[in-house]
Amino acid sequence: MAEKFVAVDIETTGLNPTTERIIEIGAVSVENGKITGEFDMLINPGRQLSSFITGLTGITDAMLENALTIQEALPHFLEFVGEDILLGHHLSFDYSFLKKNIVNIRGNFERLGMDTLKIARKALPGLESYSLSSLCGHYHIKNVHAHRACDDARATVELYFCLKEECYGKEIDSLFVPKQLICRVKKESPITDAQVKYLYALLDYHKIDLKIQAESLTKSEASRIIDGIILNYGKIPGRR
Repeated sequence: MAEKFVAVDIETTGLNPTTERIIEIGAVSVENGKITGEFDMLINPGRQLSSFITGLTGITDAMLENALTIQEALPHFLEFVGEDILLGHHLSFDYSFLKKNIVNIRGNFERLGMDTLKIARKALPGLESYSLSSLCGHYHIKNVHAHRACDDARATVELYFCLKEECYGKEIDSLFVPKQLICRVKKESPITDAQVKYLYALLDYHKIDLKIQAESLTKSEASRIIDGIILNYGKIPGRR
């Protein structure tokens, strides 16, 4: 069983790592059962948050306005994590977002990990819900600021040790053996200068307030947005 690991949690603009952005990364390092360090950083996603995400997390556009971009923030996160084993609740979600963005900055993020969601489903069969909040309620774990990354990471650590105690002496110790995390992603190219100019020209011509920083887009994201504008509003006359 792992005695040294880093619990990670992220908050995002949505669920799809291909189209959505990270807005907060939280992590806590654990060694021999004790939290030894914390990492908590807000991320400017280059776009306006939906009212749903602000309502869920309490994170506002004003809070992110002067935050680092994901490209600027990730080196700090990678330094904190090092080569440690990862822990998370529904870890595949957090890992997919993190790995996609790390690959985009030419980084490597192959890791072993443990998922408290998978452990809980095997250790506690028959529960109505296996969400982090429900499992915190089951074990009376206090998580005052749920849906904030660092608080959820700390709650996940507590949950991990509750599950470990629950499974003590049972023949399911293998649940706590770290496994290779699998997520295949390709590096995405950044938006081109030509796309930046054309996108801003389209927004200006059609008087669209998209509230997005074009320079933060990938090439494929820019193409989708440009195609959507042309489909709904039309091209700029006399321009290809």
